[in-house]
Amino acid sequence: MNLGRVYLNSVLDNFRNMKRTADGAMEQLSLEELHWAPGEESNSVALIVKHMAGNMVSRWTDFLTTDGEKPSRNRDEEFEGGYVSREEMMAVWEKGWETLFHTLGSLNQEDLLKSVTIRTEPHSVVQAIERQAYHLSYHTGQIVYLAKQIKASDWKTLTIPRGKSKDYLASMQNRFQKEGS
Repeated sequence: MNLGRVYLNSVLDNFRNMKRTADGAMEQLSLEELHWAPGEESNSVALIVKHMAGNMVSRWTDFLTTDGEKPSRNRDEEFEGGYVSREEMMAVWEKGWETLFHTLGSLNQEDLLKSVTIRTEPHSVVQAIERQAYHLSYHTGQIVYLAKQIKASDWKTLTIPRGKSKDYLASMQNRFQKEGS
């Protein structure tokens, strides 16, 4: 296996984990809660989803051949309105991730040093991937933070529960010892 393939597999895994984390947070919220925002200048989870999906579709459609900021994208509209149903929101969300996963999965080592543009600015493919990873992880954190604020004591942790770090570490050590035997 070459370094380029290792990198592409790693970023695909990281994006899958990001999506899984955001999905786990959103599953805990009702449609009304998905549209709640802490203030006028803040975004709801639903608007963050709309923005992330719009960004992913724009960036990853014809990734190697067209500017990542498509003329059809209206970024400002991504921060307006909402969704009639959870299903409508999730369809938009899934389309964004599907576009990212399909395109990223089709790249090969030779593509990594090619040049692409985002808002007319040239980037290597690696730079564009890293830019997207930063952007999506930023918004994934916002989704989790909002969901935790909304659910408060009803929040179901997505990672290691508070006070359980030692238990988790011990279970991981046991697992890897068994796999190594």
